[in-house]
Amino acid sequence: MLEDVGRRLLADITAATAPADSGRERVQNGFAAYFGFVTDNHSAFRLLFGASVRNDPEFAEVAEAVLGLLAEAVGEMIAVDLPPEHRMVLAHAVVGVAEAVGRRALVDMSSEHDPEMLAHWTAELVWYGLRGIRTGTEATTV
Repeated sequence: MLEDVGRRLLADITAATAPADSGRERVQNGFAAYFGFVTDNHSAFRLLFGASVRNDPEFAEVAEAVLGLLAEAVGEMIAVDLPPEHRMVLAHAVVGVAEAVGRRALVDMSSEHDPEMLAHWTAELVWYGLRGIRTGTEATTV
């Protein structure tokens, strides 16, 4: 069941990002699909990303595999010339941002959470953050 939920989420994101004409549009569409999934599938999101799933080693392994697949998909969309490890760290960071915002949307019932608005706000943060990533030798200078 966890794998099915993960496949559905990944399929939604892939379908939403495929027709994008620009990197910015791809980021926006990906987050919109993600937050649409969260708000339309509360129980599926909780099943996949809930704390109880991570407490069971077998379920945790499946959930981590899904997060890995999401990060791989995001990593392929990051159009910055970076070493593979750097790209994957950024991809996991993007997935973590989406997961945290999704959790907040489910916990904070005091306001309605429009997936498009969540996507806009989050995409703006991620887009401008990624635009500031240094490449080449600058990327390895601490």
